[in-house]
Amino acid sequence: MNEDVICAISTPPGMGAIAIVRLSGEGSIALTDTIFKSPSGKKLTSQPPNTVHFGRIYEDNELIDEVLVTIFHAPHSFTGEESVEISCHGSPYIQQKIVELLLSRGARMAQAGEFTRRAFRSGKFDLSQAEAVADLIASTSQVSHRVAMNQMRGGFARQLNKLREELLQFVSLIELELDFSEEDVEFADRQQLYALTEKIETDIKKLANSFKLGNVIKTGIPVAIIGETNAGKSTLLNVLLNEEKAIVTDIHGTTRDTIEDTINIGGILFRFIDTAGIRQTTDTLENIGIERTFKKIEQASIVLWVIDLTSPEENLRQTAETLIPKLNKKQVILLFNKTDLLSSEESDQKTAIKPHLLPELKAERLFISAKTQQNIDQLRSLLVEMAHIPQIGENDVIVTNLRHYEALKKALEAIRRVKKGLDADISGEFLSQDIRECMFYLGEITGQITTDEILGNIFSHFCIGK
Repeated sequence: MNEDVICAISTPPGMGAIAIVRLSGEGSIALTDTIFKSPSGKKLTSQPPNTVHFGRIYEDNELIDEVLVTIFHAPHSFTGEESVEISCHGSPYIQQKIVELLLSRGARMAQAGEFTRRAFRSGKFDLSQAEAVADLIASTSQVSHRVAMNQMRGGFARQLNKLREELLQFVSLIELELDFSEEDVEFADRQQLYALTEKIETDIKKLANSFKLGNVIKTGIPVAIIGETNAGKSTLLNVLLNEEKAIVTDIHGTTRDTIEDTINIGGILFRFIDTAGIRQTTDTLENIGIERTFKKIEQASIVLWVIDLTSPEENLRQTAETLIPKLNKKQVILLFNKTDLLSSEESDQKTAIKPHLLPELKAERLFISAKTQQNIDQLRSLLVEMAHIPQIGENDVIVTNLRHYEALKKALEAIRRVKKGLDADISGEFLSQDIRECMFYLGEITGQITTDEILGNIFSHFCIGK
């Protein structure tokens, strides 16, 4: 299949100012020549590589569009193959017409992720870097963008390759010993090997532990919005998202299920979860929603407890008895909402007793009006502060991919077996097996060891033009 010329639209679907149709494979330039005419009459095949050419796309004698064509010669292209990129006007009709013309001349439609897969096959980058391309495209915050860029530049792969090379050196010596087993010689220093396994265990453990942060960076910091019914939770969600995501009414119990959406605040992705209001009710559906609220509290990194300042204080105490035990070790912000409904005197009174409201709960406290957006900017700043996302440097490696995390866990188990084996003074044959297993899982991440089934699964999640 790698011998075929593939083509696809690489820009997002729909109408735009321009669109790009991409081809890759030997013969891509000659195939483009069959539908492209330049003002000079020169063929693209006669032009130097890495150049851009103006011309027109024709179907027979009918003009389809005026375009710019960029040509790349192997191996100096994204895929490592001969490649062409046609920049046309963004009309869906024009895009589809150009693709149809290319298909009629012998190209075939690219499969999902096939351009990146060919780049991997050509050795342009390893598998972890290829997956970082997808993460880079999907990045929705400054932090996720930086993490993807670091991985795409090969920092993660370099770390893994260094670990594999160190292990390979020792496993080679151990297996050499097996060839001279009758002479009882020892080529691999067991003390050095033990020190190496401790170092590698530390390195792998650090990478695996970074997945917790990486997963938050990739999927968003979960923030649960909780409180009594009609406290203003849905209004707050809509304000934070800047859209009418949740239905807002004066009727108690409107929200009966969780509503989730993400937004970028200060370069960090947050995943807000509006939950069902907490109250005593006989409504079966509402009770199911309340149970889900409690589950979302468990999953949340930050909890926004919205309190209606106009509601009687005894209602707050009843809700507190239910909620406070579930907020143990959680980062909590108490949001005293509906300040716009208080008189100036009432507002001063409420603010004065702020430190005494729910004193048993360790939490930040903020008076807001979700309706008028009073102090919402302060809330956003507080959320960024409580996110505790460290500065990500150019050389920092953060694991964000579940496949990588699972492989690291297996590699960690294998290197720990090597340590136990050294403690128990087992034979080199068994040590060699565990060392090679650790190397296998590290190599699986970068694609040094892989199967077509794994590759197919990974690249199937890419978009067609990538």
